Amino acid sequence: MTVLPALESGDRPDLSDDAGLGALSTERGNLPLERIDAHATITGLVAGTVLTQDFRNPYDVPLEATYIFPLPPRAAVTTLRMTADGRTVEAELQERAQARETYDNALAAGQRASIAEEERPDVFTLRVGNILPGELVTIQLTLVMPLPYEDGEATYRLPLVVAPRYIPGHPLTGPSVGDGVVPDTDAVPDASRITPPILLPGFPNPVRLSITADLDPSGLPLQGIRSSLHAIATQQGDHGTTVAIEPGERVDRDFILRLAYGEAEATATAFTLHPDPINQATQTNVAQSNDSGEGTFELTILPPLGTTPPRARDVVLVLDRSGSMSGWKMIAARRAAARIVDTLTPADRFAVLSFDTFVERPAGLPEGLSAGTDRHRFRAVEHLAGLTARGGTEMLAPLREAATLLSDGGERDRVVVLVTDGQVGNEDQLLSELAGPLTGVRIHTVGIDRAVNAGFLSRLAGLGGGRCELVESEDRLDEALDRIHLRIGTPLLTGLELSADGLTLLTDSISPARTPNAFAGVPLVLRGRYRGRADNATATLRGITASGDEWHAEVPAAQSESTAASAVWARGHLRDLEDRYSTAAGDVQELEQRIVAVSLRHQVLCRFTALVAVDSRVVNDGGPRHQVTQPVELPSGWDHHALAMPAAFAAAPGGAQAASDAAFPAAAAGGAGRPLPRSSARLRPGLNAMSRSAMHSAPAGFSEELQSAHDPLTEARAQAAAEAQLLRTAGTPTLLQRRIILSDLASRLDALLRTTGSEAEALRQLITELAALDSSTAVVEAELDALWERALRVLDEFAGTTPTTGGPADDAHPAPADAVPKRQFWKRS
Repeated sequence: MTVLPALESGDRPDLSDDAGLGALSTERGNLPLERIDAHATITGLVAGTVLTQDFRNPYDVPLEATYIFPLPPRAAVTTLRMTADGRTVEAELQERAQARETYDNALAAGQRASIAEEERPDVFTLRVGNILPGELVTIQLTLVMPLPYEDGEATYRLPLVVAPRYIPGHPLTGPSVGDGVVPDTDAVPDASRITPPILLPGFPNPVRLSITADLDPSGLPLQGIRSSLHAIATQQGDHGTTVAIEPGERVDRDFILRLAYGEAEATATAFTLHPDPINQATQTNVAQSNDSGEGTFELTILPPLGTTPPRARDVVLVLDRSGSMSGWKMIAARRAAARIVDTLTPADRFAVLSFDTFVERPAGLPEGLSAGTDRHRFRAVEHLAGLTARGGTEMLAPLREAATLLSDGGERDRVVVLVTDGQVGNEDQLLSELAGPLTGVRIHTVGIDRAVNAGFLSRLAGLGGGRCELVESEDRLDEALDRIHLRIGTPLLTGLELSADGLTLLTDSISPARTPNAFAGVPLVLRGRYRGRADNATATLRGITASGDEWHAEVPAAQSESTAASAVWARGHLRDLEDRYSTAAGDVQELEQRIVAVSLRHQVLCRFTALVAVDSRVVNDGGPRHQVTQPVELPSGWDHHALAMPAAFAAAPGGAQAASDAAFPAAAAGGAGRPLPRSSARLRPGLNAMSRSAMHSAPAGFSEELQSAHDPLTEARAQAAAEAQLLRTAGTPTLLQRRIILSDLASRLDALLRTTGSEAEALRQLITELAALDSSTAVVEAELDALWERALRVLDEFAGTTPTTGGPADDAHPAPADAVPKRQFWKRS
C-alpha cells in the first residue's frame, strides 16, 4: 500500500475562524473523506463488492472521522481492513457493546482504530480514530449479495448517499447517541445516528468516486447492460465484461446496473446444497461429522405460467405527499397512483389516502371503501392530480387507517399499495405497530427516489407477502408501472410449504421467514440450513394456485462449493430475526442471543455486532483532539429549499465543519471518557424542525397548533413561530453561519407567503432584506445582528406569539421530569 506523504508546511495556512477548531483552509477544504471506490465482481446472480473509503486528516490535530453511509440492504458485510502508514489491520467481529469498548479503549490509548456498525439494514456508521495530521487511512469493506431477478433482468444496486429522513416523536433526555443533526426521540432513539449533515448547494465535489464492475455471466446468456442513473463505459476482456462509471460523478444517487439474462436459463428450477467447509485439522464438518454435517441450501422455483383468474379485491392506495416528495418524485407518484386506480374494476372496492402531517381522502367518495366505478375512479384521479408535496412523513396513521378499512374483507383479496420514497427514521416502530393490524393483508410498496430507502420498503412489503418495486428515474417510470400493474393482481401461488426427503431442513432457519407468494415473472428463492448427507436428496414445494387447485414441484438436489452461500443466507436470516425482535412482545433476550450467535458464527455483520480494527502501535498520546462528521450530498432530484431545514444543519462551503461543529451535540455513545474539544457555542436544532419539513416533525410547543391547522394562513403562522424558535435556540453562531441561516430563511418565508397569498408587508420586506445577503460581498457584524433581531420581531408579530427562549433539553433548559430516558440504542427498552 502506497501512503501519500503528509502535508508540507507550505500547505498549512493560518487557521480560519469559519473553519472550526483546528481546521485548515487547504485547497481540498476540511472534509476528511477523499475517495470512494467500489469494485464489484458479478458472477451470475451473485455479486461480491470491495468498497474502499479513503480518509485524510486535513487538520493540525489528531482526528476522529465519522461517516454515515448506505449499503445494499441484502448485502452481507463480512470483512473490514484498515490500512495506514504501510500497515494493514484485519477487523474482528465482536458483540456490539464489546466492540465499542474495544474501539474507545484503543483511542484513549493513542492507537489508530476503526469500527463499522449497522444502524439499519441499509445504513451504516464508520468511525476512524487517531488519524494523524496529513495522514491517509484507507478502509476496505467486503460484501456479498444476491442479485434480485425479475422479468428477465438482474439488478445490481449500490446506494451511495443516506437521504434525509423524517424523525417523529419527542426528544429523549441527555446527549444524543450519535453525531447526526437530529436529536434522538422516543420513536427513533437513534435518530442522531442516521441523519448526517447535508452539504449546501454549490459546494465543490468533495469526494472522488469510482465504480467498476467485472461481469461473469457464469454460463447465462448476457443479452444487455444498462445503467439508469449514471453514464457508463463498457470494455470487453478475456475474462468477461468490465463496466465503469465516468469520472467526476457526485456521490448523490444510487448506482444501478441492470443485466438482461436469458429468462429460461436464469430462472431454471434448482435445489442447490452448499456443505459447510471441512475443518482440515479434524477432517470434520465445522458443525457436525461428515455423516450428519450441516450446510446451506438454496431453492429456486419459477412459478407456473398460465392465466390468473381475476378475483374481487379491496385495495387501499396510500400516497406520500410529504416535502421530500417534491419535484419529479411527486409527478411520478401521482402517475403511479392514477395508473393503479385505473386497474380497478367495478367488482373491486378501494380507498385513496394521501398523507403528510395529515391524512386526506378524495372529496365526494364514501367514508369506507368505494366501488371501483367510473365515477368513483374519476373522483380519486381528480384528487391525485391536485396533490403537491408538503409537510412531514407521518406514515403510521394512514397505514393504520388502511388496516381498519381492510379489516373485514371476507373472501376478497385485501391489498395495500404504498407509494413513497420511504424516507422515515422510525422503521422499527412502524413494523412493530403494523404487524398485527395488517395480518392477512398483502402489502406492495412502490419506492420513488434516486436514493430510496429500499431496506425499509422491502421489509414492509415482506410483512404482507407483497412486492417492492423501486422507481429511480422518470425514464423508467412506465416500465415500472407495468410491473406494478402485474404485481397487484392475484398471486400465481399462495400458501407455499417446503419439505425435503433425504435430509433434514432446519425450518426455523428458512429465509424469508414468511414464505412469499409467487408472482408472474419473479422466481421464488428460498434459502436455509440443512443437516444430513446430500446424496439423493429431493426438495418438494407445495402450494395453491390462483384457481384454487393444489400444486407441487419436486426438485433433486445438486451440490456446489460456493463460498458465498452461507453469508448470503446468514444476512437474510439475520434480517428476519431482527424484524422479529422489533415486533416481538415480552422478553427478547433469548432472541437477541440467537442473533448474535448467528452473526458471529457466520461472520456477517448485524445490528448487534460490529467490526472493529485496532493497530497495535501507539501513534497519539491522549487520543484524538478533534471530531468531524462527514457531510453528505443532498440526493439528486431533491429540492434543498423543500427541506425547510435550518441552514445550520448543513455544512457551508469554505468552512464545512464550522456549521456542523456548532450544530451537532457532542456524541455520547462511544465517546464517554474522551471529551473532544468543540466550539462552546452550539447551534441547538429545534425540538424537531418545520411543519413543512421533509426531515423533521413539528417543534415542541407547536404540535397541537399544527394538528389543528387546516387553513394555509394558520399553518403559515405556526411555521413562522417555529422559525422564530429556531433562531432563538441557535446559540452564538459565527458571522458566516448567521449569514447562511438568514439567507436560507428567506427562501422558506418566500415559499410560505406564496402558499398563503398573505399581504403581510413587514414579512415581505424582511424577505427582501434577507435575500439580499446572497448577493452581498461583505456584511458588517452589527448590521447582521440587527437583521437577526428584526427577523425575530417580524416573525413573532406575524405568528402572534409571545417570544420564548426554550429549546431542546440542555444545561440551561432541563428536560421535563417525565421525559423518556436513554438506553442502548440498538436494543429495545
